Amino acid sequence: MSRFLGTGVAMVTPFQANGSIDFDGLAATIEHLINGKVEYIVVLGTTAESATLSKDEKKQVFKFVTERVNGRIPLVAGIGGNNTTEVVAEVNQFEMVGYEAILSVVPYYNKPTQEGIYQHYKSIAQAAKLPIILYNVPGRTGVSMSAETTIRLAREFKNIIATKEASGSFDQFNAIMADKPEGFELISGDDPITLPMVALGAIGVISVVGNAFPVKFSEMVRLSLNGDFKAARPLHSSFLEFTRLCFVESNPCGVKAAMKELGIIEDYVRLPLTPIGDSTRAKVVAEVAKLK
Repeated sequence: MSRFLGTGVAMVTPFQANGSIDFDGLAATIEHLINGKVEYIVVLGTTAESATLSKDEKKQVFKFVTERVNGRIPLVAGIGGNNTTEVVAEVNQFEMVGYEAILSVVPYYNKPTQEGIYQHYKSIAQAAKLPIILYNVPGRTGVSMSAETTIRLAREFKNIIATKEASGSFDQFNAIMADKPEGFELISGDDPITLPMVALGAIGVISVVGNAFPVKFSEMVRLSLNGDFKAARPLHSSFLEFTRLCFVESNPCGVKAAMKELGIIEDYVRLPLTPIGDSTRAKVVAEVAKLK
């Protein structure tokens, strides 16, 4: 059974008012997620504002999370970018202790061809000592990895074990599920379509809203995985407006505002992101009250 069955959370990086990393807030977030019974944590994915962290800060976060978690829950490291040589170097230099896989996003901004995407991941797969989870999120990267490229990578590299799919395309999901090799898994990258993706055969989700509400959201996923969609649907529906609000002014600004309302962390973000506006904040606060 996959170690990544169920709910993973793409954990936020809390900051202080001066822009430095809030390690107390990071510790509080870790405990919130573990107590919330999520199955694993993704460290320094895109929700963590990893593009704004220096290499030294990333090392500090990876190390801090490893030590704080202390083996209580599986960890996945977010290591990706649009410079293949640099990503391969980061993978080679990564201190693997405490981590069970690497999540690596499709190269952004460059808009590579499918062959370029394939060669990018081939280079990472040949360098990596940990299993790799692909991450297709065309809304952020500007290009979508096709189902054909995903399957090609899955078949040719046994250490590529799953894909986090945030394309929103059920044609793509269907194609992956129809042709994937045994042992290669589909993971939802979009909170609001996790339930139907699980019905199709996905093994769970790497979630954003789980940062705020890990208990309820992971329970919805577990019910779905157990085939109890009748019980899962009301929970699924209860999150729809909250999820929409979390993304209306860029991720992770909305979910950080919710976490502030819940007393977990402050909602500081790093430029070019800014905190959500008053109107959106009022709506987030109202949804938090409903979900509590």
